[in-house]
Amino acid sequence: MDPCHFVRILVGNLALKFPSTQSSSSCYCKIKLKNFPRQVATIPQQDIETNSCSSQRPLAACFSLSKSQIGNIVSKWGSSYKVSIEVYAGGSGSGSTCGLSSGKLLGKVSVPLDLRGAESRPCVAHNGWVTLGKNGSSLQLCLTIRTERDPRFVFQFGGEPECSPQVFQVQGSVKQAVFTCKFGFRNTSDRNLGSRSSLSESKAPRKWLPSLKTDKDQPSKERKGWSITIHNLTGSPVAMASMVTPFVPSPGSDRVTKSNPGAWLILRPGCGTWKPWGRLEAWREPSFTDAIGYRFDLFHDDITTAASVTSTVASSTINTKLGGKFTVDMTTSLSTPSISPQSSGDFGSGSRSGSRPGSGSGSDFGFSPQNQFRGGFVMSSTVEGTGKCSKPEVEVGVHHVTCTEDAAAFVALAAAMDLSMDACRSFSQKLRKELRQQQTQNFVV
Repeated sequence: MDPCHFVRILVGNLALKFPSTQSSSSCYCKIKLKNFPRQVATIPQQDIETNSCSSQRPLAACFSLSKSQIGNIVSKWGSSYKVSIEVYAGGSGSGSTCGLSSGKLLGKVSVPLDLRGAESRPCVAHNGWVTLGKNGSSLQLCLTIRTERDPRFVFQFGGEPECSPQVFQVQGSVKQAVFTCKFGFRNTSDRNLGSRSSLSESKAPRKWLPSLKTDKDQPSKERKGWSITIHNLTGSPVAMASMVTPFVPSPGSDRVTKSNPGAWLILRPGCGTWKPWGRLEAWREPSFTDAIGYRFDLFHDDITTAASVTSTVASSTINTKLGGKFTVDMTTSLSTPSISPQSSGDFGSGSRSGSRPGSGSGSDFGFSPQNQFRGGFVMSSTVEGTGKCSKPEVEVGVHHVTCTEDAAAFVALAAAMDLSMDACRSFSQKLRKELRQQQTQNFVV
């Protein structure tokens, strides 16, 4: 199927130019778009004599709109839809003090957006200096607002990952099954996962024998050995997420902490073995915050040393009650090139080692440009809060998917993030039965 239409609204190149008699030690702004959470960014100051509005400054905010959202905006607001920016001096915009918002409002500006045709062509809504405030104020803000098309493949789990659901590719109202998931408990004594584990091992028959443990036993003080394997429709494994570091509570508490996080390896097939593609760590934030912290590192090969090294490509938090989105976005400034090849109708415009969706063929995961995330949006997945049924929806940028294994790796990563919400739950709380390995032990025959 074809990818789904998305449009990104990028706001950046911010700078303030004060009159010669006025300055402020620090400034920030609140960037607002109707029906979206506000975003906060700091604003550097620029010399009064400098008139350039650089395109190399960091990105300040990014909003992503689906085709249906764009249609609703155009029909309801038309050209009156606007990006609003409020500029403040002092403070950080991250909170309030004694019930009062931090910082002094210096001025605000609104820039109209015409989203008609935004799905087919980029558009610069504003680029340059704008005067803040009224009554002849000479305080100026440098600002660039741009819209760009950003087609994405969308996948949706048919159920919670621990229930071994199907995964569908979604295009509008049409759903097509593309993967199946298999949740299980791997043999935690296997220390070689990601180096010598054979793909054929995942197909080995298993017998389940009862153990002597019962639900009345004390709950385990570690959550370990969880795995989820992604198969294509022919039954071949094309990606895996495997818990390689147990989730355990810190001494004297019932919480997984940042000093000792649990971790997953995201694995892809290559040369008949599983090879590491990424590593996801997760933990519970300090007790005064109700959030899960995470960090995702991408593996890539150093051809000079023949060793694998990692780089952190995502690090943030997700509210445990409200949920949120796990996002990998490599956009750093408005000058980042947008790479959006035309879809071939499968999972991308190119292929690696001749692999196509549904073919079941592996790909050589050696050092190559495809191993690195190029600029722009990479992926996001929804994460539900505690007590809610979670069926993750995964969005992946078209230019990051060239074969089945690419798409499957992102699906496995989304599953690992979703399962981490359960793995990080307080150890005083009981997990659902699918996540408890108490009445069964698996033996490879």
